[in-house]
Amino acid sequence: MVIAAALVLLLPTQHQAPVQYVGSPSGYEAFVPQNTINYNGNTDPTGDLILNNGTTIHNAVWNGQYSSTIIQNHNQIVQLNDQFVGQTDPVNNQPYVPLQDFYVIKGQVPVEQVTINGQTYTIIEANSINPANIAGFYTYDKWVPNLVAAMNTPGTYAAGLPGNSPVFQWANTTGTVAYQTTVYEGHGVGGGSREVLIEPKGPIISYGVTYSPSGSAFSNFTAPYKVYNPSS
Repeated sequence: MVIAAALVLLLPTQHQAPVQYVGSPSGYEAFVPQNTINYNGNTDPTGDLILNNGTTIHNAVWNGQYSSTIIQNHNQIVQLNDQFVGQTDPVNNQPYVPLQDFYVIKGQVPVEQVTINGQTYTIIEANSINPANIAGFYTYDKWVPNLVAAMNTPGTYAAGLPGNSPVFQWANTTGTVAYQTTVYEGHGVGGGSREVLIEPKGPIISYGVTYSPSGSAFSNFTAPYKVYNPSS
């Protein structure tokens, strides 16, 4: 797997629409980086924008604050996936899975539609977002839409896992990701791991937290005060 994502050079022919807002004022929207792009002289991450209602906007570009941080975080995840995926979790004897970083915005997202040589891009105007309303997470790549949906589900709450939690021994992906996030944390990806998201109805989703961004509006997800410790 290539560590540095493909760099796409945008040519100067640009047609830009006015700023609009997508998502819900009370919802959580998530940017999922995949590649990088050169936009207005800056190298920005590009990927998908998942809205609170589950709609996915492709060809989204994160422009502004945290752009370089997101690229750095994503490259670390890619490097660690290359190193660890396929190895065995020493606690539950299950294979490690690919993890994916994503960046959640609380509230509506300011965007502009830019057409360049016939291709439309959705530019996320990150400098117009309150830094308190942006936080980074990582989890099993196939769980990202589920985790965003869970955040938007009333009654969902986050909890921390104690170091001796039996969850780490579960012989399933929840147990694997719970332990794997602690491994990636030890290699510099994040400042928080051992978290789980618990829905009123639905599976338990284990995830980790990046060092940055880590907006204060997400403290209930990034530093949950509740503890989840099932008996088995």
